[in-house]
Amino acid sequence: MVEQFSGTWKLISSENFDEYMKELGVAFAQRKLASLAKPTMIITTDKDVATIRTETVFKVAEISFKLDQEFEEITMDNRRAKSIITRENDTLIQVQKWNGNETIIKRKIADGTMVLECIMNDIICIRVYGRL
Repeated sequence: MVEQFSGTWKLISSENFDEYMKELGVAFAQRKLASLAKPTMIITTDKDVATIRTETVFKVAEISFKLDQEFEEITMDNRRAKSIITRENDTLIQVQKWNGNETIIKRKIADGTMVLECIMNDIICIRVYGRL
């Protein structure tokens, strides 16, 4: 399922994150705090349930899911979204929907790192995590 993603990951680089957060509708002060945070992501699996826990000094968020099954989540920026995570080849694709909006978060492993591609409208943010 998502075993190759399992482990503890630390943010090592981020491109276009502020623009992506603006597109999500995140307020200025919250964007500034988020841009300072260096999240740790802990991914675990138990049979067919995966859990992604994202920790910063400011906030912790956790989702547990089964592939191809919609679930509700409260995002790091406090949006209430309906999400579904699917797998295409070696990429996990998360679609979040809220209030008529949609964002896509793609996760893949490349050269020992986990690359997140966050897409909303025409804004693309790339965040790279290294395995701890």
